[in-house]
Amino acid sequence: MIKQKGWLTLVGFLLVVTGFLALVLSLVGLQLSFLTWIDAPGRLFGFVMRLLFILVGFVLVYLAQTNFSGED
Repeated sequence: MIKQKGWLTLVGFLLVVTGFLALVLSLVGLQLSFLTWIDAPGRLFGFVMRLLFILVGFVLVYLAQTNFSGED
C-alpha cells in the first residue's frame, strides 16, 4: 500500500504542475505541445480541462496522503 500512495502522490503533483503550467502559458498565448488537443473543441473547454487537471491532482494527493483506517 505504501508504494501505491507514493505513485498516487506523484501523479497528483504532476497533474497539478502540468495544469498550472498549461493555464499560465495559455494566458500568454502559448501551449504545451502535448496538450494542444485540449483546445480543439473550444477555448472554454480547454480552460475547464486545465482547471480539472489541477483539481484532480489536488484530490489525488489528498486521498493518497489520507489515512482511512485510522491507524498509523
